[in-house]
This record gives sequence, structure tokens and C-alpha cells, in this order.
Amino acid sequence: MSATLLTDGASVFRQFYALTKPRVIQLIVFCALIGMVLAVPGVPTWQEVQLALIACAGIWLVAAAAAAFNCIVEKGIDAKMKRTAWRPTAKGELNDRQTLLFSASLCAAGSALLYFWVNPLTMWLTFATFVGYAVVYTVILKPLTPQNIVIGGASGAMPPVLGWSAMAGNVGPEALILFLIIFLWTPPHFWALALYRVEDYRKSGLPMLPVTHGNEFTRLQILLYTFVLFAACLLPFVYGMSSWIYLGVAVVLSFGFCLYGYWLWREYSDALARKTFRFSLIHLSVLFAALLVDHYVL
Repeated sequence: MSATLLTDGASVFRQFYALTKPRVIQLIVFCALIGMVLAVPGVPTWQEVQLALIACAGIWLVAAAAAAFNCIVEKGIDAKMKRTAWRPTAKGELNDRQTLLFSASLCAAGSALLYFWVNPLTMWLTFATFVGYAVVYTVILKPLTPQNIVIGGASGAMPPVLGWSAMAGNVGPEALILFLIIFLWTPPHFWALALYRVEDYRKSGLPMLPVTHGNEFTRLQILLYTFVLFAACLLPFVYGMSSWIYLGVAVVLSFGFCLYGYWLWREYSDALARKTFRFSLIHLSVLFAALLVDHYVL
């Protein structure tokens, strides 16, 4: 009996954990951590390290709450798409009440952590991000316009701003530069995914760009966005946030993204769209890691 209860408990835990979209949350917290590191000149003190850890925990909790809420709103859509049909809400393993309570609990815990142990500004910015993603993007923009990912990308670009705010108590221009990079990175990243998942999106009824404007138009938009993103990725060096170390990495990565965009524009294949999507993840992760290394090397 006890072994069965233990197994059932582990299964329920995995279901709730899946609602938090762990891989997405990891990237969010990583980007927030970069904002924290860059906001602190030199090597942080132990007190600053503790503050950063608490801020990461708070941001993780609120971001996980937003992901869980998203699963409630999109359970019908998720059930129609191969990429998301496995989610516990889509399969009916967790009902709306359970998921909503889970989301509210995470949001309340994360907000309290940020308000009382970090600072009120970070709490309000994080909560605004929750509302922006879970309500404005998921409920309003996503089913309404093919520009959903462009406008809604503002919420996804907030993590480094939250990290900066947690350590500095303000939102500096450096944080806004990091915000701009992620904001411009988001459309080509998601549109590459939407290209090879276009039938899923068509069945779901969501007006993603490849569905409403076609494959060729979407590929052109990806290419144009990679060019603009290239310029944005140079801003940390231009503004004096980083040195030649970051610049070298940024140029190589951004040129690579542009190259993928060009290949995709010239001759489409699902395989190439997948590679472009995967490279976009490498692009952002390594770019921010380069900022981190550059900050401490100098």
C-alpha cells in the first residue's frame, strides 16, 4: 500500500512539475541571472550572492505559475498539437481547479519572496510579466493576431530586466539593451518552430504567421529579423557593457543566425527549420554566457 501511494505521489509531482515547462523556465532564470551578474560590478559579496539566489527562486516561482496558467487556457489547443498533447492538462490528468490552485500558490509564494526579501520594484515587474504572458499574450494576443509573438515577446524579454532590478533596485539602460536583444530574438526563434509545426497550428486555429501569411513570407520575416538582431547584439559592446571577448562571440553567433535565416529563405525544408530553431537556442544561451564570462574576465 505504501509503495503504491509513493508511486502515485511521484506521478502527481511529475504532472505538476511538467506544467511549469522546466526547460523554458531554466532559460528564463538563466537570463535573469545574467542581468543580476551584470548589475553588480566585480565579484559579488556573499550577501549579494544570497540576494541573487532568493531573486532567482522568486522569479522561478512566478514564471512557473505563468506557465501553469498558460496550460489551463490552452488545454484545448494543446490537445490538438503533437508538440503539446502530452501535457497533463491536455490529457485531463489534472483539472482546471487543481492547476489554477497550483498556479496561484506559486505566484503568491514567488511574489512574497521578491517583495519582502528582494525589493518591491522587482516583485511588481515580475508580476506584470506574469500578467503580460498569462493574460495579455495567452488569452488576448495569441488567438487574435499573427503578430502575437512580436507583441507578446515583451514578456519573454523581461528576465534580464528583473535580474538587474533585483540587484540594483532600478532599471538601467544596460537592462533595456538585454531586453531588446531577447525581444528581437523571439520572433525568428518561434517562427522557425511554427514553420515545421504549421499543420499543428492550423489544426489548433491559432493565427501563427505561417498559417495566415504563408511559408515564404514567414521565411523572409525570419531573415529580416536576424539582420536587426545582429545589430542589437552589438549594443552591449557599443555601450561599453562588454569588451572584445563578447563582441567576437556575438559576431560569430549572429552571423550564424543570419546564415540560417538566409538558407531558410532561399530553400525551405522542415529539417532546416528545425536546425534554425535549435540554433536560435544556442545563439541566445551562448551569447548571454559570453556576457557573463566577459564581465568577470575584465
